[in-house]
Amino acid sequence: MLMLEIIVRPEKADEVMEELLLAGFPSISKMDILGRGKQKGIQVGTNHYNQISKKMLMMVIHEDDKEEVVDIVKRTARTGDNGSFGDGKIFVLPVLEAYTISTGKKEL
Repeated sequence: MLMLEIIVRPEKADEVMEELLLAGFPSISKMDILGRGKQKGIQVGTNHYNQISKKMLMMVIHEDDKEEVVDIVKRTARTGDNGSFGDGKIFVLPVLEAYTISTGKKEL
């Protein structure tokens, strides 16, 4: 199993979640985060913002579903035809074990 940590623009998070739900991937966590990428923040007039509001989506999937989920996120979270700086990142991490707290059962 894999965990995807998906960082997207706040205005794209619900759209990404809806597309994943329609594709059969309903289990997801969403949280507000602050951060910056390679652009080191954003300059608006004379103001420099070194941390930008983003949303992080976290989900655990089967390895066989990775390409489908990544494609959905890339397609849905991208702004414009060619994308823009700040559209986000997808991190793929291995999941060694998972347990359901209510039952205590190991899920892998």
